[in-house]
Amino acid sequence: MTTQAVSHRIATLRAGAPVLEFLTASPQARRQNDPDAANFMVGNPHDLPLPEYVAALQRWSVPQDKDWFAYRHNDPGAQVVVAETLRARHGMPFASEDVILTNGATGGIAAALGAVVDRGDEVIFLSPPWFFYETYILGAGAVPVRVKVDLATFDLDVDAIAAAITARTRAIIVNSPHNPTGKIYPPETLERLAAVLTAASARNGRPIYLLSDEAYSRILYDGHTYPSPTRFYPASFLIYTYGKTLLTPGQRLGYVALPPNMPDREEVRGALQVSQFTTGYAVANALLQHGLADLEALSIDIGHLQTRRDRMVAALRDMGYDVHVPEGTFYLLPRSPWPDDRAFADLLLTHDILVLPGTWVELPGYFRISLTANDAMIDRALPGFAAAARQAAAGAPAGAAAQTGASAGA
Repeated sequence: MTTQAVSHRIATLRAGAPVLEFLTASPQARRQNDPDAANFMVGNPHDLPLPEYVAALQRWSVPQDKDWFAYRHNDPGAQVVVAETLRARHGMPFASEDVILTNGATGGIAAALGAVVDRGDEVIFLSPPWFFYETYILGAGAVPVRVKVDLATFDLDVDAIAAAITARTRAIIVNSPHNPTGKIYPPETLERLAAVLTAASARNGRPIYLLSDEAYSRILYDGHTYPSPTRFYPASFLIYTYGKTLLTPGQRLGYVALPPNMPDREEVRGALQVSQFTTGYAVANALLQHGLADLEALSIDIGHLQTRRDRMVAALRDMGYDVHVPEGTFYLLPRSPWPDDRAFADLLLTHDILVLPGTWVELPGYFRISLTANDAMIDRALPGFAAAARQAAAGAPAGAAAQTGASAGA
């Protein structure tokens, strides 16, 4: 007799997120806290947090009444702060009651999917993706439908999205600026996407919702501005997290906001609130909600992050790497000198450099560098990147061709 220890559902979800093993059990993962390693794997902080952030938490941790740490769904003061910020940023009359505070963008994505998706519905997501979009879609009981971006420009392939829409399509997840490519989808692309979704919604007799993952919408370079899809398509959820702007990903605070012209707005708002509870975790922390007015005004130094980006791009290009220039986000996405990006990541590990192989974001032949690594790490890593480039030029590793075939199918 074989004992099934876990549910079939969880076993399926786990199998659909192989990056978890890399992030937790790989040789790179085991060295994440090694002081000699230059850690470019994920967008974690490697310097102390903003002093103003710490001061805000200290200030708001002092209770002002008996209910300070009671159950708290959506703090009205925090909702007002978010709505005012969105009105100023996007020029649209967002209402405070249409702001749902969540524990980061992940809680917002889960709550939005739970509010509108039924079992068997299809949800489109873009490839290369954030690691867990597919898992979240499966977790909502829906069918993931993968559509590749235009790999020449990293822009949305609107024609491919249109071709992927069926009568069962219920939602699409769009992440801009895009992790991992750093692409900001321009207004003309978003207008075309909105036209496709509007026509398909009418054809299907029900709305296709757009989940706009705007986690990096304030991490912009070179004077770029951010056009939110909510400006172009009313049936959109604006999903945001403060974890990127403040570089505090472990302090989970974010929101879902409904645009003022969202169809059936009150009904959708109520569904979101119920969905928050049924996910089991999507409600924001009380202390962070109290402090949101202070936290909203803070940001890491984007100018310094851009300087770090420019330094890394110039240095890697001088070494012979093919590197594009991201318009936003924390990440660089160089091409691997070997087709087998996992083997090249292992080579970099011998130089005490930790990177994310592109295979884990469905982009084999690339690797991802997080610019949240501090300046001292970059100083230590640049000679290692140069040495690895020279080694790679001398020849591919044994078995690289076989491994590359496996990577491409991952």
